[in-house]
Amino acid sequence: MPAFGSFALLLALALSGYNLLAGAIALRQLATGSRGRVSPERLAETARRAGIGSFFAVTSAAFALVWAAFANDFSVSYILHHSNRALPGAYKFAALWSGQEGSLLLWAWLLAAYGFVLRARHKVDVKLTAYASTILSGIQIFFLLLLNFAAPPFALVAGTIPQDGFGLNPLLQYPEMVIHPPMLYLGYVGFAVPFAFALGALMMRYPGDKWIHITRRWTMVAWLFLTCGIFLGAHWAYSVLGWGGYWGWDPVENASLMPWLTGTAFLHSVMMQEKRGMMKNWNVWLIFSTFALSILGTLLTRSGLVSSVHAFAQSSIGTWFWAFLVIVLVVCLFTFILQRDHLKSEHKLESLVSRESSFLFNNLVLLAACFTVLWGTLFPVISEYVQGNKVTVSAPFYNRVAVPIGLFLLFLTGIGPILAWRSTSFKSIRKNFILPAVAALVTAIVLVACGVYPLKDQGTFYSLMAWSLGALVVTAVGSEFLRGAGVISRHTGQNIFASMIQLTRRNTRRYGGYIIHFGVVVIFIGLAGSAFDRSVEQELNFKQSMTMGPYRLVCQDYSQDTNPNYDTEYAILDVYRGDKKITQLAPEKRFYQASQTTSTIVANHSTLAWDLYVIYAGKDPDSGQPIIKVFLNPLVAWIWIGVVIVIIGTFVALTPNMTAAYAASRSRLPVRETPEMAVSKGGD
Repeated sequence: MPAFGSFALLLALALSGYNLLAGAIALRQLATGSRGRVSPERLAETARRAGIGSFFAVTSAAFALVWAAFANDFSVSYILHHSNRALPGAYKFAALWSGQEGSLLLWAWLLAAYGFVLRARHKVDVKLTAYASTILSGIQIFFLLLLNFAAPPFALVAGTIPQDGFGLNPLLQYPEMVIHPPMLYLGYVGFAVPFAFALGALMMRYPGDKWIHITRRWTMVAWLFLTCGIFLGAHWAYSVLGWGGYWGWDPVENASLMPWLTGTAFLHSVMMQEKRGMMKNWNVWLIFSTFALSILGTLLTRSGLVSSVHAFAQSSIGTWFWAFLVIVLVVCLFTFILQRDHLKSEHKLESLVSRESSFLFNNLVLLAACFTVLWGTLFPVISEYVQGNKVTVSAPFYNRVAVPIGLFLLFLTGIGPILAWRSTSFKSIRKNFILPAVAALVTAIVLVACGVYPLKDQGTFYSLMAWSLGALVVTAVGSEFLRGAGVISRHTGQNIFASMIQLTRRNTRRYGGYIIHFGVVVIFIGLAGSAFDRSVEQELNFKQSMTMGPYRLVCQDYSQDTNPNYDTEYAILDVYRGDKKITQLAPEKRFYQASQTTSTIVANHSTLAWDLYVIYAGKDPDSGQPIIKVFLNPLVAWIWIGVVIVIIGTFVALTPNMTAAYAASRSRLPVRETPEMAVSKGGD
């Protein structure tokens, strides 16, 4: 099987090389009007089929590596270091992305899968897809060169083959780690497709903005996967690392956040280009930057540049990534300079009080956040290069800068829907803004009355601002839904709920975006609760108790267990609220035999109000007594609820409008649209 996998990777490299070469020649002939011995159309078709063939070749290689893991083939060095006989089946599958070589193979396979879908749908726009396919093959060649020559996943063990492997990293032996890395990679790799379309459209001086319409859906899909990956990682950190939080501004966490920020900016600013023909240069560089940051994120986890619980060890392939990143930026810059006259804006910003200006400010703030995260992440590297010693930037730096930026973004999320395109009159602002402003003010007053004093400390002030601005956004978005649904209800006689559904289906992109904004507000509500986190640590012996907030924890037992994969030591704690027992928690400490390392498994009782988060920290080395650490983390559940709402909103935004669907099936039943119904549709 290792020989088969190695051959499959070589075949994939050859097919991708042909795709790039034949595709480039065919596109050149089509651009110049020249004809060779083989027609450019036929040559382009053979290139497309070679690209499809590379997908099956890379799939075969990935299958070979997974097969080796399940077959316990420890003659393969990668399997020896990332699996063992007692490892459960799900984690044997996850071994594919648990190490450097396997994760690069996953990158290449997902890129090949995206390319397969793109090439299968080539009739959407044959010439533009041919450009994008050729560019994707160039990216694919880079990763296949790595897999064939720099980091081969099928390298064999020298000498005697051990009877068992060294096992999977214990931190990765958690159910979410079976889906978290693939989700992240689907996001990272997915941004290669809109990048390829944007670069191809610029190279061929694509007329109009059709490439934006094609690219937007690809970008939304990649953005959705990256969003899921980021928050699955946050939940994993919360459940496994045992420090009581979900986001620590770790360099690898930052690496995933940066392309998410620029991708979010792109999804907002493309509306400016579609509606007003503006920000064409900006949009091209946003998608270029998003892809470059995805590559940079992959580089940071593989070069050993940064220290992280997620990162791989020091590696020589960092040089390969730097070289590839430089090539990408040079190609983008050269193409932009050559074709920049094709990107002239059709209109200019007419007023600072307009929908366009809100999108522009939104973009600037998102890029400011991205630059802050990038600077903080690379500062240790820069300081070591300049001063000779590595200076680490910690969480307080990010919080000091990122929290105000996030609050300003939340404010822009609220005022954007109430502003009109081109210019908004003062009368319109007063009419549409007064209710959201009152909602924010009332929320702040109620919170202060309940004991949330803004002058107590900075964290409390920021939390109060987040909840007040959240009320502003929810009121603004809710008003948009109610206003449009009210018009439909008056014309159709439907109830307001049915009218809201119909309104959303008429303009899924706009109202799906509003649902996403609502989800973001819910996430902010959950994040704001962190200012009120509490914790206590105590030695807790048999039948002793400890108190945290409204809860009393009583130790019933300490026990041990063993299985072929790990030994576990755990506490059994009854949790009471008042005199009523509400649950039993069993936090664990595991010792993995194969890797000779330990990990923590948190026990968590989650409610909408707070999480009771319990850790068994082992035994005190001096007294020999068990140590229990308990956190009371308010509103954490709302973060995960908000993510679900964001996912739902994204699916709604990706769904075709009801009017478009009905146009084909009911073309013989024309409907006269009233001005009020047009208003209810609105603009994006």
